[in-house]
Amino acid sequence: MINRVYIRNLILFDEVDIEIENGLVVLSGPSGAGKSLFMNSILATFGYGIAEASLCEVSVTKPLKLKSEAYALEDELTLKVLKKEKARYYLEGQHISKKVLNGLFSPFVQFLSVRDKSGFESKNLIDIIDNSLSSKDKNFKRILKEYRKRFLNYKLKLEQLEKIKRDESKLIELIEFTNFEIEKIETIAPKIGEDRDLMKIKQQLSRIDKVKDALESASDIFKAEEAVSEVYRLLEKDNSFFIEFMNQLRVDFEEIELLSDELAEVDIENILDRLEKISTLKRRYGSIEEALEYVRLKKEELKGYQNIEQDKSLLESFVQMEYSELVILANRIGTNRKKHALILEKSLKKYLNELKLPPITFVFSRISLDSFGEDRVSIDLNGSVAETLSGGEFNRVRLALMVVALSGAKDGGVLILDEIDANVSGDESIAIANMISKLSSVYQIFAISHQAHLASKANQHLLISKVKGKSHVNILDKEGKIDEIARIVAGEKMNPEALSFAKKLLS
Repeated sequence: MINRVYIRNLILFDEVDIEIENGLVVLSGPSGAGKSLFMNSILATFGYGIAEASLCEVSVTKPLKLKSEAYALEDELTLKVLKKEKARYYLEGQHISKKVLNGLFSPFVQFLSVRDKSGFESKNLIDIIDNSLSSKDKNFKRILKEYRKRFLNYKLKLEQLEKIKRDESKLIELIEFTNFEIEKIETIAPKIGEDRDLMKIKQQLSRIDKVKDALESASDIFKAEEAVSEVYRLLEKDNSFFIEFMNQLRVDFEEIELLSDELAEVDIENILDRLEKISTLKRRYGSIEEALEYVRLKKEELKGYQNIEQDKSLLESFVQMEYSELVILANRIGTNRKKHALILEKSLKKYLNELKLPPITFVFSRISLDSFGEDRVSIDLNGSVAETLSGGEFNRVRLALMVVALSGAKDGGVLILDEIDANVSGDESIAIANMISKLSSVYQIFAISHQAHLASKANQHLLISKVKGKSHVNILDKEGKIDEIARIVAGEKMNPEALSFAKKLLS
């Protein structure tokens, strides 16, 4: 429940600081005083709508089932919205996104407006039936949980199968292209370091003629070898280093001649062609190492592609079998829903009668399998469907459904009602007030109302008034309640009859 509301700089309001009671909290006051502004600011702290106040802070008792791994939650929580250039949301002083905030509290804070025409969608009606039935039948709860878990897995596998089928034609092209690229690299069959060796041979071939000419000229050095040795001998000097040098030179020249003979047998065109092919691979893949790694990876991919057809076959078998079993479960769930819907219709009949309405019937139709089974549920009110109900009928049926849905609940959270009793007659207004009063035993209810009967049921009555262009919120005592209810009945010019009626309502 909400325990305190603090608002600062909200269009018509300078500051509001008010303690809130449990049960039914009614907001009333003249039109244009700011009731909806005040209510919308409270809603904004839970991530609904647009924040208008520069600051709105709400203290709430933590709902029993509220849990979060991301935020530390105490028994008493503080929610805050600060607005300067943009709105920032805080939970227990920790920044939180509006979306996450709303996701946390939407199960516990509900908003219904006379202008709102939602609530009778098939999903909502099925939830009411399922929740009521699950609280009474543990076996149904187990089957429903099993169905939803298996349906999610079935849907995932179905999506995988559909993707494989969509990609089949692309896959054939991909396999062909992958094989083409592998074959291209393996045909060239490059070896690591081969490009460097080939480049060296190319450079040697480009210099071989010059090397031969230089070698021929340099060979004349051996003609002077004997004369040089004779000089050293005559001078009686050691010539061992000279002899060693000449022997090494002779070995080197022989190696050069051998290399020259080998190069003479090399096909330069083949060398150039090989270099061009390897250069092409390097331009495409970066290096010989990367080209060889590409081949390895693509061969691994091909193994995966070869398994896809097998995966497709297995998925098709699973999807067909699981669909059949899900249909069986959905039929069991639907049968139980229809039986329980009859029980709910009997319970609703009592409340609808109090609300001056005929009984409703849950109408089941069959649809394609989805997360709710094969059921679509709508309502029939004496021949009228939800879309054709008047505003008054719509809200009264919705209230009756809420009362039935909350049967046995201990912590309903916060329910915010914006003129939910508008556009109804006196008897209908009384019935709605009584029904909301019943709901307030489970919910903390905030209700904007212009009806005397609902105001008389309030555990706390807040008067929103405007003086000299500024709005204020005041908690009414008993005398204040009498005056405000009299104003609701008779307008600004209260009369003894209106005051007497107000006192009677509150007695």
